[in-house]
Amino acid sequence: MSTDARNVDEYIAQLQMQLAGNPKCASHHYNLGVAYLAKRMWQEAEESFREALDNSPRMAEAYVQLGGICLQRGDIDGCLNYNRSASGARPQFAVPFANMGFCYLQKGDPDRAVVNLKKALNRDPDYVQALATMGSAYIMAGQFDDAKPHLDRALELAPEFGPAWNNMGLYWLEKGDKAEAARCLAKARETGYEVPPALLEQVS
Repeated sequence: MSTDARNVDEYIAQLQMQLAGNPKCASHHYNLGVAYLAKRMWQEAEESFREALDNSPRMAEAYVQLGGICLQRGDIDGCLNYNRSASGARPQFAVPFANMGFCYLQKGDPDRAVVNLKKALNRDPDYVQALATMGSAYIMAGQFDDAKPHLDRALELAPEFGPAWNNMGLYWLEKGDKAEAARCLAKARETGYEVPPALLEQVS
């Protein structure tokens, strides 16, 4: 946020004034979209990101943000397509590959998830979200021993990352260690992560 803006509304007003004088500035449109997201003004954010892309078609971050808006609406395929566009616009950007991996996981396709998550981790080996999602993908595929190193690394980098603790709970449950699974799920809940009730019942 601009240093002289006291809140998001002031920042939005400043960006709108700047765009009135320079309507083709992709960065201002993008920043305005991010500000609208902070206020959960989804339609306005979407319009701003589209304007950013109209003026800078290879702005990968704008595609990623549009994918996030799709995900918020429950449109997994839309999210997947926008992140595919982002990866084409900026092939070395890890985020869209991680997001595509997440989308494929939501679609029940762990094999494609793993392919994309490997691409994300090749570009950024310490990308916590990609590491945790890779753990999920391997668990869904039944490759539990491949999941654990990714979850270990995610928790080493981000000990408060709830999804990784949840997945580690799944790992230990599969290994038959209910006590360790319960400990991991408790850690997940401590971070604010909502562990599925059915999973909690399995370790109670």
